[in-house]
Amino acid sequence: MIYCLNPSCEKPQNPDGADFCHNCGTQLIPQLRNRYRIIQPLGGGGFGRTFLAEDEDKLNEHCVVKQLAPQVQGTSALHKATELFQEEARRLQQLGEHRQIPHLYAYFRHDNYLYLVQQFIQGQTLRDELKQEGFFSEEKIWELLRELLPVLKFVHEHQVIHRDIKPENIIRRSSQNAQEDLVLIDFGVAKQLTVTSLEQTGTTIGSYGYAPIEQMRHGSVYPASDLFSLGVTCFHLLTGIHPSGLYMEHGYAWVMNWRQYLKSRISLKLEQVLDKLLQKDIEHRYQSADEVWQNLLQKRQPEVIPPEMSATRAPSSLSLTSSVFPSVPSTILQLKTQWKKSLLIGGSITLLGLGGLIYYWQNFGRTSVLAGHSDEVNSLAFNPPGTILASGSDDKTIKLWNFKSRKEIRTLNGHKDIIYSLAISSDGQTLVSGSKDNTVKVWNLKTGQEIRTLKGHSSLINSVAISSDGLKIASGSYDSTIKIWNLNTGQEIRTLKGHTSEVLSVAISPDSQKLASASADRTIKVWNLNTGKVILNLEGHEGDVNALAISPDGQLLVSASDDKTVKVWNLNTGKEIRTFEGYVADVSAVAFSPDGEKIATGSDDGTVKIWNLSTGQEISTFPGHTSEVFAVAFSPDGKTLVSGGKDKTIKIWRSP
Repeated sequence: MIYCLNPSCEKPQNPDGADFCHNCGTQLIPQLRNRYRIIQPLGGGGFGRTFLAEDEDKLNEHCVVKQLAPQVQGTSALHKATELFQEEARRLQQLGEHRQIPHLYAYFRHDNYLYLVQQFIQGQTLRDELKQEGFFSEEKIWELLRELLPVLKFVHEHQVIHRDIKPENIIRRSSQNAQEDLVLIDFGVAKQLTVTSLEQTGTTIGSYGYAPIEQMRHGSVYPASDLFSLGVTCFHLLTGIHPSGLYMEHGYAWVMNWRQYLKSRISLKLEQVLDKLLQKDIEHRYQSADEVWQNLLQKRQPEVIPPEMSATRAPSSLSLTSSVFPSVPSTILQLKTQWKKSLLIGGSITLLGLGGLIYYWQNFGRTSVLAGHSDEVNSLAFNPPGTILASGSDDKTIKLWNFKSRKEIRTLNGHKDIIYSLAISSDGQTLVSGSKDNTVKVWNLKTGQEIRTLKGHSSLINSVAISSDGLKIASGSYDSTIKIWNLNTGQEIRTLKGHTSEVLSVAISPDSQKLASASADRTIKVWNLNTGKVILNLEGHEGDVNALAISPDGQLLVSASDDKTVKVWNLNTGKEIRTFEGYVADVSAVAFSPDGEKIATGSDDGTVKIWNLSTGQEISTFPGHTSEVFAVAFSPDGKTLVSGGKDKTIKIWRSP
């Protein structure tokens, strides 16, 4: 294949031997400088595009080619983009002797475009590692500091400030022979540190939440600015919370209260290091990487119990009652806490003891936690009276909970793989589940007995729904189809085909006449449930559409997407009514309140939000989860909201 290098080309791949692009007509370049052959794109941004390439002069060794193709208008903006691109080449040439920084191979102009060729680092970014493996342990954070601080010292000694340190710009090298695992990449916004640049306002460049206040407000950068970004990176990896979301919501005030977002226990030593890295005022931070390094050389003594927080001290004694905390074991309810290092922050209390067991409540009982699954919680469903909550998990089980007492009733075993979706019939008698084992199972909700297994999909089932008349089941699958089943007999009624990629969500209207489906093809389809014919095709999302919900009156449809938005549609006309924005990560879950006036959403940024449907205003944000939120559901009375996610817990919130 030959890749067209015209930035405006929409279909740039061409067969070998072609002279001109079959899509845009641009003359094709088999090899840049008769040496570098483009293999595939790696990414792109406001300044240009990045490609994986082969270097013919180095026995087809992989390398990275960056093309300056700025998506900007105006002479001034173009000049600035060109200047930054040239600066990146200079920085790489200057710093490339360090083995934890990519080497510069070439910098040249071709057909009015600038190109930069640099070393390809085989591995994955820490952002990807966080997504795949979960929160970093304290020991991994110490290792990160030990490996990156010498790199920053080297960079700063060469009078360069990186200005964009974050998990995406740190790669863990996959080579088994590497002496150091971590490589610092992307010097595209790096700045030369001079006396002039310290005293004059510079260009404000950096990532919100990661960049310190002096960089974002004034464009001024110092070694301590990079150290702040390093501290934020550690915070992100420890908690899974993307700091840009906290920045946009609270400004840099979040830095002062960073401990409240850190749900994992860390030693006093690491807390002290992070606290000094994350100081809002630059004069209170570490001033050099060497200063942090010297601090790290001191012996680390992990604390059994986190230290007192100076803001608010816990009472020396606290009585707990089962009426306030019904899920707490009776042995703990009989205790009065004598720990002087109990932690009380902003209305949240953490009790530590009993072999390290932690119980956490927020706002004195306003939030409780159901912990029983041994893996991620993907789906939640209430029975109509709201007395039973069902949860499906990566641990291959379904758990039924007494919602009033917050106690587990029973565990349903039967699926051979991850359970992605649950639905309960309107009469409260039947539970339906969809799984990665390619089957749909029907259960007796009262007894927990499996009634039947529905087979027919060729890939995992990501979503199931039951019609309100109790006659049909709909299942959406990664095989790009939707199947309609007879709930009472288990017979397949029909298969709906139309999506070009995985079906991620299905929802049935309250009158049992319409079915809505969402897909990784970025579209939503509305079908006639009785005939299987497509009624509407809804387009507007720019990413996978992950979840759907239909309003109680059957007039509105809401959709959640990887494009970080939630959209509201008229289910009858297909017209887009409103878009909800405010997330900094994929939105994976959505639910209507029973009165139809609010919607709840859950995101990969670990937060749950409640929105006013009429005004589009955000009502509440709950930041209690420590990782991605995969499921949200309102109780039938609308007074409670539940959420579940990657942190293996189900959290119960009072609905505003």
